[in-house]
Amino acid sequence: MSEESQELGITESKNHRPGEWYAEVVQKAGLADYAPMGGFIVTKPRGYALWETLQDTLDGWFKETGVTNAYFPLFIPESYLEREKDIVEGFDPEVAWVTHGGHNELEERLAVRPTSESIIAPFMAEWTRSHRDLPMRLNQWCSVVRWEATDTKPFFRTKEFLWQEGHTAHETDQGAWEEVWTRLEQYERVYEELFAIPVLKGKKPEHDKFPGADTTTTVECLMPDGKSVQGGTSHHLGQSFAEAFDITFADEDEEERTAYTTSWGLSWRALGALIMTHSDDQGLVLPPTVAPTQVAIVPIWQEDTAEQVLGYANEVAEDLEAAGFRVELDDRDERNPGFKFNEHELEGVPLRIEIGPNEADDGEVTLVHRPDNEKTVANREGVADTVDEHLDEIYEKLYEAARENLESNVRTADSPEEIMGTIGRHGGYVKVPWCGDQACEEAIKEKVSAEIVLQPLAEESAETDGEAAAPEDEDAACTVCGEHADQLAYFARTY
Repeated sequence: MSEESQELGITESKNHRPGEWYAEVVQKAGLADYAPMGGFIVTKPRGYALWETLQDTLDGWFKETGVTNAYFPLFIPESYLEREKDIVEGFDPEVAWVTHGGHNELEERLAVRPTSESIIAPFMAEWTRSHRDLPMRLNQWCSVVRWEATDTKPFFRTKEFLWQEGHTAHETDQGAWEEVWTRLEQYERVYEELFAIPVLKGKKPEHDKFPGADTTTTVECLMPDGKSVQGGTSHHLGQSFAEAFDITFADEDEEERTAYTTSWGLSWRALGALIMTHSDDQGLVLPPTVAPTQVAIVPIWQEDTAEQVLGYANEVAEDLEAAGFRVELDDRDERNPGFKFNEHELEGVPLRIEIGPNEADDGEVTLVHRPDNEKTVANREGVADTVDEHLDEIYEKLYEAARENLESNVRTADSPEEIMGTIGRHGGYVKVPWCGDQACEEAIKEKVSAEIVLQPLAEESAETDGEAAAPEDEDAACTVCGEHADQLAYFARTY
């Protein structure tokens, strides 16, 4: 390997130093860099391209289900934020405040939005007069700021992050629940159909729900290092925000009623989960569904074969581009093939096609899979169909590896010591009966920094109100305190 190729490589190990490895992958694969202010990052074009793919896909699904996009101010007057007391209490430690405009002190402090219920709800109230105005489904793509006192981890933990936040109002409680499940299912689809990551769906415990919500539902992703990522949340807000902001409507009998509201969001933390799940010690690994470049064609020639090989490679590239694939023909003559192979591996290109004099003579192409370096020689004829099949196969490889990781890392325990020992040795999820008392979570969290990340759902329907599943044994005891347990809980360490 040349010195140039070595410079491209990842020096840290995913298995032994996952934090350092992750940061190196993000930077060397050209996804993001650190901003001069602590806690902020610069998203580079290749990283932003991943966000755009997620955004385009999810936005399309939203619009298919009646959502319209809007945009609301970055700043929220303090008086607006205070109208919903749980929002104030829940986010107060993380709110960034603007106190001056130029040299002049403001009459009222402005919060840099940590979330937008408090600025969107008043306008929903203004725009809602009749039951004919409902359901109202609004979404905005924006950034929010939460001044967390944590180390910066690009995409996982930053003070400012990109997300979408949906806000809806409904005539009935059932209508609001249907909304909650629709969005949770769409978040599941993002991971399973776009990112090749299986997820667990459930609800957050009462003490960890969104401030002001009746119920918070979630999708959770298990990372290869055994930690869980909250992949997206969908909140049933009941009538608390509608009462605080006077979101009322006249029903069919002209009686004034209070609406039921929801909110739901997915952030670029999803990109962190994507990077962490599939990438390896050679660099970034991306599913073909999101990779900015799906196929890299690397011609390999000597001076006497250059015209033949480059002409043949260009024809293959044109066929693939015409079929709609995102293709890069890497015909740089200042870089050798080894350097190119390493660079495309580092950048996560799912499929590499190698073309040398033999391929050009025989009417063939050599295809190499990024995840495992599997190599196949195929006929040039029908190359678009061949590539399509190989990209599907690569996606399945990635999904299957993630599925095996998830299924093999859900364990049970019969005592608090076993919960802590299992998480300490293996990571992953520990599924136990739970009494519902937060003190039982704190007893585990204090010792091993693990918390209840999810409670499995009894059922997803408008009639269940997000009820948590119960243990199969009606007489089950809480694994931590020994009291009667009527719920199940998954403990895990988190990002």
